[in-house]
Amino acid sequence: MSAREQFVLVDRPRPHVALVTLNRPERMNSMAFDVMVPLRDVLRDIGHDNEVRAVVLTGAGRGFSSGADHKSAGSVPHIDGLTRPTFGLRSMQVLDDVILGLRNLHQPVVAAVNGAAIGGGLCLALAADIRVASTGAYFRAAGINNGLTASELGLSYLLPRAIGSSRAFEIMLTGRDVGAEEAERIGLVSRQVPQAELLDTCYDIAERIASFSRPGTELTKRTLWSGLDAGSLAAHMQAEGLGQLYVRLLTSNFEEAVAARKENRPAKFTDDV
Repeated sequence: MSAREQFVLVDRPRPHVALVTLNRPERMNSMAFDVMVPLRDVLRDIGHDNEVRAVVLTGAGRGFSSGADHKSAGSVPHIDGLTRPTFGLRSMQVLDDVILGLRNLHQPVVAAVNGAAIGGGLCLALAADIRVASTGAYFRAAGINNGLTASELGLSYLLPRAIGSSRAFEIMLTGRDVGAEEAERIGLVSRQVPQAELLDTCYDIAERIASFSRPGTELTKRTLWSGLDAGSLAAHMQAEGLGQLYVRLLTSNFEEAVAARKENRPAKFTDDV
């Protein structure tokens, strides 16, 4: 069995929904390269799979991901002959590729945070488009606790945008745990649910997303992320408007939605004229 098949599992629990599970529960699904390299490759392949319209990301066992693995980190490929500084750069590039891969994936990603999301694991959750937590989940920006910086893998970019600057500064500088109830209250997750309901809740969200227009959902994901970086409201409104016109003029989706409401039936979007 390859590391990819062993440490990253891919299932299809609902039509057009892929479940990606980090599968190293004995290490709390830590971000060892034995896990992250396969995850990077799985995300790339899912991006090319046109049957998948939404993705759920979770961890096996009692944790989502505990971040860096200090005991069994594994190794990155293609490093023969590299010096320590270059090896470090290549290693960080693998982790960066995972975070950016989640954000740049065509399909919306729902993080089913089933337990601890620590350090890089918090970054994984934040790179997803939607986060749902079990009532026992918790989050920690752990770098500061390890004598390092709390800023890693885009955390100082992603966290303030998710919960606001003051809360992000406090959480990152104190390294304290944020439980599921607080995470919901401050907007770190969209909701918290009992552990037994977590995956079905995320499947329901993903299945609903998958029922809509493909270009509609893909453009919505893109514009939501680009809106966080927009230089002005006017510029972003123009980008939004062009996306809306693109789908409106090149498909009959709007006419189908109107007809479906009139006939009291679910809409069937073909994304075609």
